[in-house]
This record gives sequence, structure tokens and C-alpha cells, in this order.
Amino acid sequence: MLRDITLGQYYQTESVIHRLDPRVKLVGTILYIISLFLFNNFTGYLAAACFLAIIIRLSHVPFRFMVKGMKAIVFLLLLTVVFNLFLTPGEALVQFWKLTITKEGVRISVFMAIRLTFLIIGSSVMTLTTTPNNLTDGMEKLLSPLKKIRVPVHEISMMMSIALRFIPILMEETDKIMKAQIARGADFESGNLVKKAKAMVPLLVPLFISAFRRANDLAMAMEARCYQGGEGRTKMKPLQYKKRDYAAYAVFCVYLLVLLVIRKIGVLP
Repeated sequence: MLRDITLGQYYQTESVIHRLDPRVKLVGTILYIISLFLFNNFTGYLAAACFLAIIIRLSHVPFRFMVKGMKAIVFLLLLTVVFNLFLTPGEALVQFWKLTITKEGVRISVFMAIRLTFLIIGSSVMTLTTTPNNLTDGMEKLLSPLKKIRVPVHEISMMMSIALRFIPILMEETDKIMKAQIARGADFESGNLVKKAKAMVPLLVPLFISAFRRANDLAMAMEARCYQGGEGRTKMKPLQYKKRDYAAYAVFCVYLLVLLVIRKIGVLP
């Protein structure tokens, strides 16, 4: 499962989505996530699915590579579905013991599962098609007006970029430690929940030590290079909008307009 986590990874290929300005992809991802909460009918989800499918097709990133990232949140997804399924009041469909499955609960559970799936895949498109450096530059540029009220924009962007960089590194480190422990006789699969939790201790301790060591090495490297934050820093490749970026904004506006029309008309329940 550790190898299936795609968040923070960059998929190197050539596509129109890769060439877009990182600010466009950041704003587009935020707008897409917001759009998932603008409707509550099948027509809206169908429109969101079609739009996401087109973006994935244009990105040239294999769809199965994005779906792999869903395996890491299957438990969270199932937990959300179960809670909505049994705790939503309404017209009863199935009842056993003290648990009742309602018509409204089924509807909300299905919509919530679809919404979370689209949210994770949509966010993965941004990270898979944008390098961490470009994400940092784009975020810093978007948040630059907050500098007037003394918000450390550069430092916030840098921290988020470093966190994204560390995700695949820590996953790889975890995989190596787990294989080393298995070679020494450790068992992470058998037993009940308590035994599985105890079996994770030999994995978590060296992982935390490795993470702190990497963080310390990074801090020392930044200090050795006299890193002073974003004040007075210049960019080797300053971000500039191009025609394709304005076209992408126009596409997002059309997409949001279509969703608002669907919400207003309510073509399907």
C-alpha cells in the first residue's frame, strides 16, 4: 500500500496540463473542489466526472496511476460511507437490530463516496503534473498580497513544498524499514488489531528517527547556504501568464457556469 501513495509525486511527461502555469492549476484545483459542493444530483456529478476525465486525458498521466492513490484512503472512504449510511434519518429501507438503512442515507453515502473520490483524484492531477518548485512559486505568487499584512508567504509556501517532497521519500524509507524488519522475522499482517499495533512499533521508531535526521540535515544545509527567507530573493524563471493559461481560466469559468445552470434547473434528481 505504501507504494500506492501518489500524493507528492511528479509524473514526468509532456502535456498541455504540464505546461500550464502552476497558479492556474492551483486555482483550478480549488475551484474544482468547491464545485463538488455546489450540487447534489446525478447530473452535477456526471458533469464533474466528464470534466475530470477530460483533464486526466489531456495530462497524459495513466488513469491507473492516479487510482493507485485511492488505496491509501479506502478505510476513510468506507468509514464515511458507513456513518452516513446508518446515521442518516429518513425513509427506512432495511432495519435490523438497532441499525436502520434509510433511502436518504444511501443517497448521501453514494454522493459522499463519489465526492471524496473526485476530490482525491482532482488534487492528484495537480501534484502529478506540477513540480514541487513550481508549486512553491505558484503558491507564493498567489499569496503575495498577504505580505502587506506581514504574513510570511514565502516561508509558508516553502514548508508546504518541503512537506510534499518528503511524502514520497518517507514512503520509500518506510518500505525499506518494513522489508528489513520482515527479513528479521517481524509479522505485520497476522493477529488482532492490538497485535498489529504493537508490531508497528519497530517500524515507527526508526522511521521517526530517520525523519528527524533528514529534517536536521536539511536545516543545516539551508543555514550553510545562508538562507534568509523570501526577502529580496529573485526568480530564475519568473512566472508569466500565456495564452493557454487564460484559455484554461476560461474553461474553468464555463465549467462552473454549467454546474450553476445544472443546480438551478436540476435536470435529474
